[in-house]
Formats: sequence, structure tokens, C-alpha cells
Amino acid sequence: MHDHRAVRNRKNVLLTSVFGPFSRDDEFGSRSINPMELYHNQVTRAQGPFSLRMSHRSWGIQLIQHNISAPSTLLDFPTRDRYIKEISGGRHDIIGISGIIANVKKVSEMCRLARVHSPKSTVVVGGHVCAIPEINDLVDADYVVRGEGVRWMRQFLGEDAGAPIAHPALPSSFGFRLMGIPIPRGGGAPAATIVCSVGCPMGCNFCTTSAFFGGKGKVTHFYEKGAELFKVMENAEKALGVSSFFIMDENFLLYQKRALELLDCMKAGGKAWSLYVFSSANAIAKYSMRQLVELGVSWVWIGLESPNSKYNKLASVDTLQLTNELRAHGIRVHGSTIVGLEHHTPESVGCEIDYAVSHEAECHQFMLYTPVPGTELYAEIARAGRLLPDVDLADIHGQYKFNFEHPAISRDESKVLLDNAFRYDYERNGPSLYRIIRTMWNGWNRYKSDPDARVRARFIEEGRQLAKGYGATLWAMEKYLKNSNQAVSARIRKLRLDMENEFGFFSRWLDRTVGPILLWSAKREARRFPDGRPIEPRTFVDRLPGRAPALSV
Repeated sequence: MHDHRAVRNRKNVLLTSVFGPFSRDDEFGSRSINPMELYHNQVTRAQGPFSLRMSHRSWGIQLIQHNISAPSTLLDFPTRDRYIKEISGGRHDIIGISGIIANVKKVSEMCRLARVHSPKSTVVVGGHVCAIPEINDLVDADYVVRGEGVRWMRQFLGEDAGAPIAHPALPSSFGFRLMGIPIPRGGGAPAATIVCSVGCPMGCNFCTTSAFFGGKGKVTHFYEKGAELFKVMENAEKALGVSSFFIMDENFLLYQKRALELLDCMKAGGKAWSLYVFSSANAIAKYSMRQLVELGVSWVWIGLESPNSKYNKLASVDTLQLTNELRAHGIRVHGSTIVGLEHHTPESVGCEIDYAVSHEAECHQFMLYTPVPGTELYAEIARAGRLLPDVDLADIHGQYKFNFEHPAISRDESKVLLDNAFRYDYERNGPSLYRIIRTMWNGWNRYKSDPDARVRARFIEEGRQLAKGYGATLWAMEKYLKNSNQAVSARIRKLRLDMENEFGFFSRWLDRTVGPILLWSAKREARRFPDGRPIEPRTFVDRLPGRAPALSV
């Protein structure tokens, strides 16, 4: 280990995510079933050509880069060769590598390459990979950083660890594709990501986020006041030209005082912003629908675990009633359901998947109940001697098979149940894109003439999106599913006709002109890539010059 004080005068920092490719099986732990895409990986993967395809940057290391004074380079999704090129010649005094548990072999290889090509560099490893109990034996790093990284890196560089967080302008996604066609700026309304906090106040025993950032109830808030958050969002609005924000906070609506202060600022500033938030059902229930609409909540990601589970985030809330009410007000719901909880059996889990799917959430994530290293659940299962031997860390991600002995469900059965959950949700509720448009339509009809100018402006903008192209996607989905799923095709057709009657001739013309092109492309995409096109995120290289540090006292 290096002396902590010895790095204070070093000035060049490299921050990097692990190298690609990701959408294939290889010796470094990449898996074709686990691509570097949130939605196609965990949400819409059974939806064929209608799967939502996009990638997201590595926001954690972006946040670190913008909050240190040293000259820095950030590599996001490099190839192995590009990483070697960057570290060759010893240009970087510190090489910081961030990864998740499934990518531990890549992290190990990057540490090894750093020793070969930049032997004088200090190697720092961070990210969820550090939750592995034996991580020090798996990677050749000088420092392994668990938890929040900005404070650690500032302190490591001799800077003021407690200085306010400077939030960079972060586009929410890139590389958006739909029906085989690249869509500029993410389609619809492009969004900025705002990282409010790290950690989770709920502390579910399987939650890697809660465990990694200190355990149950441990949260590091970067912005505790609504006014602070408003300023960050206003800066992103100016820098990126957006009015939609993906709020990274595990339970944003739980902190009602901050949320309502943000609402006051939005009213004072006349901001008709849209917010995509995470929240527990019991936190949402503390607000009126009017408050949520005025706050601009357009998407809400809700855990919809079994009503028979022990998790208190669902306590005393009828989630079916809640999700129906949210959709009626134009608020899209992103459900998340765990498959294979301790009380599940092959028989009962089918009923609980049916219950989850009956929420008709616009998007629905299904994950296997998985003891991930570092979590409370992992420790419990390990103590009971129920961890399965010889399961590669690259396969412990909740989208493949169990890594533990379940009381009633075998490892192979777990994959069948998970795959069936995705398939059933798609067959019963149709493509997520259709569901999104349906709920936008609900909101537009309800609020297009609202007396509040901010609310009215937001929904009028959504109406413009509906009128200019969304009907064409409905046309393509309707025709694509006409023979394979007549019930869903009929629902899509009704929505399309309702929209065409409202928006008039141009909308009908656009649907019938662009729709056939989208249908052709969707069929071609499904024929060429039945399991989804393998997509790799492009490499980003961000360089920032140094500046005078705020020295720690």
C-alpha cells in the first residue's frame, strides 16, 4: 500500500469504466445475456423489435471528475486496446477503475495492465465490485474504495472533502434505437440526469445500493434542499437544452420537505419540467395527485414486490389502485418485481407474477431474488450454507439463474420463471412503447386545458409529441401484432384512431406514411436479431484541465 500523503502533489488522474465489448460471452466475464443496457437487459428484453434500446454513461466517475481539481481524463466504455493506449507511458499518476461485481475479471485485468504499462501509477478500484469480500485477493490495486467516491478522492488528493458537490451536465442516455432505427436525442423529450444522493433509506436485505453505501437507512444527500436542487436542474436545462430530468435518488418522494420546496421554486420560476423519479409506494401515498402533477412527476419507478413479502415499502398501500390512479393522471409507472422470494414456490410464483403484471405498468423490471456479495441477504445465505458452489461472479446479476439453494425452486427453474415473467408481461400488456403513449394520452386529455399555465404547458408539449410521429409507431405495432396477439393489436388500434380523430388530417397522413416504414424495419430487425441486436456503447474520452484546489483544513 502507498502512503496516503504521498499522492497529494500528484496531478494527473485517469478515471475509467471497464472495457468492452459487453454483449457477448468472453473470458473476462462479459455475457450476451447481460449487455450494457438497462432496459433491454432488465425491462423490455422480451419485446422483440419494440424493446427500448439505449445506454447510459457512468455517472459516478463523471461526478468524481467534476469534483476534483487535478487534471483528469475519463474513459467511458473503452476497448481494451484503447485503455492500454491511454495508460501507456505513465502519463497518469492515479488510475481509478470503476466496475460492478459481474465485471470483476475485467477490473482485475485492467489492474494487471496498469502494472505493466504504467508501473509507477497508484491504482484505485471503486464501484460495487468492491463489495466482494475477497476483492483484495482478486485485484492488484493499491486502494479499494467502498461507498461514495467523491469525498474519498478529494481527501486522497488533499482537497476539501466536504466542499459542495459541483454537478456536471449529464445527458440521461445515448444511442437510442427503436424498431431497428436510430432515434436522435433519445426520442421524445431528451433528459438530464441529476444525482441527488447515494444510498437507500429502505434497506431491503437484497439491495446492493443500500449495502454498498453503508447499510439500512444510510444515505448521503448531495442536495438536501429543494432550492439547491432547483439550481442544479436550472443549470442542466441551460447547458443541455432539456426540460426533463432523471432524478437519481433511491426514494426521492420520501423527502417531502425537499420535494415541496422544489415545487415552490418551480412555481416561482415558471418551470414546466418533467421529473422521472424512484419512490416507494408508501412515500407516493403521502402526496395528492395534484401535488405530483404540479411537481412534474411524469415517471415513477416503484417496487412492486409480492403483497406477501416482508418489505415495508409496500405497507398499507393498495398498489393496484395507486398505479391505476397514477396512469389516469398521465404519470407513467415503472414497476419492479422480485422473482423467487423465500416464500415462492413454482406454483405460487405464477400467481404473484400475474398480480405484478396486472398493474399494467408502462415498463416492468423483473429480477431474481439474488444474494449479491456485500448484502445482508448474502451474509444470511452464506451462514446457512445455501450458496451454490462454482457460480461465476459474472453470473450473479439477477438476470440469469439463482446462485443459492432456494427452498422450493431449482436453479434451472429460476431462469424459466424469470423468462416467463418478461414474456407474460409483453403478451398481456403489449409493448412498453404502446403503454407509454396510452398514459401520455390520458394525461394530455386530462390536463391540456388546466388552469395552471405550468401544468398546461407540460401536457401541451406531450400532446405535440403524440401528434407528430407517435401514432406512426402505434400503426406499426398494431399491424405487427395483428396475427400473433389480436387482443393487444385491437387496443393499440383504438388508441391510434382516438389520437387521429383528435389531431386530424396531418396525424392520419403521418401515421400511414411513416407507419409502414417502421413496420418494415421492425420485421427486418426481428428477423435478423430474434433476441435483440447486440449493441455496444461507444467510447467516450473526457479531459478536464486542472484548477486550484480547495485545500482541506
